[in-house]
Amino acid sequence: MRAARRGLHCAGAERLRRRGRLWDGSGVPQRQKRPGPWRTQTQEQMSRDVCIHTWPCTYYLEPKRRWVTGQLSLTSLSLRFMTDSTGEILVSFPLSSIVEIKKEASHFIFSSITILEKGHAKHWFSSLRPSRNVVFSIIEHFWRELLLSQPGAVADASVPRTRGEELTGLMAGSQKRLEDTARVLHHQGQQLDSVMRGLDKMESDLEVADRLLTELESPAWWPFSSKLWKTPQETKPREDVSMTSCEPFGKEGILIKIPAVISHRTESHVKPGRLTVLVSGLEIHDSSSLLMHRFEREDVDDIKVHSPYEISIRQRFIGKPDMAYRLISAKMPEVIPILEVQFSKKMELLEDAFVLRSARTSSPAEKSCSVWHAASGLMGRTLHREPPAGDQEGTALHLQTSLPALSEADTQELTQILRRMKGLALEAESELERQDEALDGVAAAVDRATLTIDKHNRRMKRLT
Repeated sequence: MRAARRGLHCAGAERLRRRGRLWDGSGVPQRQKRPGPWRTQTQEQMSRDVCIHTWPCTYYLEPKRRWVTGQLSLTSLSLRFMTDSTGEILVSFPLSSIVEIKKEASHFIFSSITILEKGHAKHWFSSLRPSRNVVFSIIEHFWRELLLSQPGAVADASVPRTRGEELTGLMAGSQKRLEDTARVLHHQGQQLDSVMRGLDKMESDLEVADRLLTELESPAWWPFSSKLWKTPQETKPREDVSMTSCEPFGKEGILIKIPAVISHRTESHVKPGRLTVLVSGLEIHDSSSLLMHRFEREDVDDIKVHSPYEISIRQRFIGKPDMAYRLISAKMPEVIPILEVQFSKKMELLEDAFVLRSARTSSPAEKSCSVWHAASGLMGRTLHREPPAGDQEGTALHLQTSLPALSEADTQELTQILRRMKGLALEAESELERQDEALDGVAAAVDRATLTIDKHNRRMKRLT
């Protein structure tokens, strides 16, 4: 009997293997995953292929002529559909292979989204939640930005890069972050200069108040009392100074602009638009460049980073609903580092956004140090061709593996990038030192103004 049961078990397992199922150690049958184009991606591309959004929907399976329920997942490079019943990935294709995305109706009743691939393969997705318009807007945005952002974006996604190209890209990204930080520091210095001009004007106004209080405190028979009131020549230039000091406040320092898909309070209604990061705050515009809302820098209560491509901005109110916007953009990874500089205490990384923190090192100092050591090490090996310290048997093997590490063009480009980064770092250091001195001046001016105001308040109380 045991032998017969063992034979039936083996025969059943063989039938399941033929039908595409495998047995794991727990005795639960699992369907064998079919190989597809997504299986040929490198490990680096898979790490960059972060899931942006997932929607419940149904997919029309052409061979069986039926609809299958599952999840439609969008990443930065691809789109795939996974069934709910078996967890099998039925469809997966890169966004670069999409030729057309349309809104259609199946059997003239059910609203659907059709995606046409290269090779005339057409995919139907229906029963999309929260709505067809939301899914269509987000997929179209990422598809359009992938095709229009860089001419070589499609080629970079499919062709593996050399070590020199990877290091050059890493250094170029570090240089861009340093440029963004230097730009923010420059605008911050302009704001400090405006604060100093405002404090100078306040100090001059306090001097005028001191003269007026002296006039009020002096007796009526004092012969020089009339001279303190008649100062039109002095007050007129001060108005001109105040007008010139207010000019920088009207000029908005624009840090970056990116296209985005915007939703207000609810996720069921989205619209394409634009996010503008300013020195003084944030602006959200629709596709017609009309201002939807402006967040002043001090009015932003929290910014939640849901993923590397999705954030939400909120301003709290008492007695009425909060002002909240949710934005999804293919270029959001360029904005998040700038927001971290401006709103460092108001940023919150959610669970899905920790890929941003894991992609970086634990601290900016460690990151810059690791990048510098990697660049200097590889450039030193390329320029000098020196083998590592060790036994002589591995010298030939090391030379074979280290020779194609960096080409001469990559070395020259890395040298130029490092030279520019060094100049930016020196400029940022000098700007920080200047701002430290300006902050000391601001603190001293505020202390003087506080003491003067308190003295004037006591004098006014004595007059009353």
